[in-house]
Amino acid sequence: MRSGHYVIDVHTHVYPPKIAEKASDATGGFYGVGHEQSGLPEDLLACMDAAGIDVSLIHSVATTPQQVSAINEFLAGTANASNGRLVGLGTLHPDSLDQAADVRHLVELGLRGVKLHPEIQRFAVDEPRSFCICALCEEAGLPLLLHTGDRRYDCSNPNRLIPLLRQFPHLKVIGAHLGGWSIYEEAARQLAGFENLWFDCSSTFYWLDPKIAASLIRMLGTDRVMFGSDFPMWTPKTELNTLLALGFSDSELESILSKTAKSVFGL
Repeated sequence: MRSGHYVIDVHTHVYPPKIAEKASDATGGFYGVGHEQSGLPEDLLACMDAAGIDVSLIHSVATTPQQVSAINEFLAGTANASNGRLVGLGTLHPDSLDQAADVRHLVELGLRGVKLHPEIQRFAVDEPRSFCICALCEEAGLPLLLHTGDRRYDCSNPNRLIPLLRQFPHLKVIGAHLGGWSIYEEAARQLAGFENLWFDCSSTFYWLDPKIAASLIRMLGTDRVMFGSDFPMWTPKTELNTLLALGFSDSELESILSKTAKSVFGL
């Protein structure tokens, strides 16, 4: 199935060859789902070609402060070598000794936003370490893509995310996984309507009944939800085809597949 639309995948992970398999195993294992692809940039590009995806946003998470610069340089270099097919979002770490310098470096590299994973990086999104990052991102005009939701933890669920949204009204926040992985319906009820919050639909279709997935996307707003595959855990072609089968109109699909992402990330 081909969409007939320009397609941007806002949620993919890529890794250098030396750690790609290990990193993919770790991420998939954290959620108990494994991974379907390798996590190498060239495999992502091949998957994009197979699915008819025009651009993917790539990111990776620093699990220690010492990894931040190297990961950001890898992401920027990978994006720069892709002829515009890949766009990098940088990483930061809540325990960095100089967050401002990390943000400056990230901007100098040409990265277009920041991706954080509170559960893996072990911080709550409404604590001071997070608010420091949010303030810097808000000042720099960097969108912040957050992993959100996990019924096993209390780091990024709506009770934590809402204070952040209210504290930083000019920060563009993207709640991955419809704003609440594993608590999708609860998250949609609590998060719909925030003007500074957008969403991606990554890692939702394997869990949700299609009718429920479609209803949650409509609840949050088809102009607020962006397509994301969560490569390498899932195959982009399968994720895109699932979205296309949910019954959205052409205008709704245009928003989900590219229009909103272009606006949020300045693409």
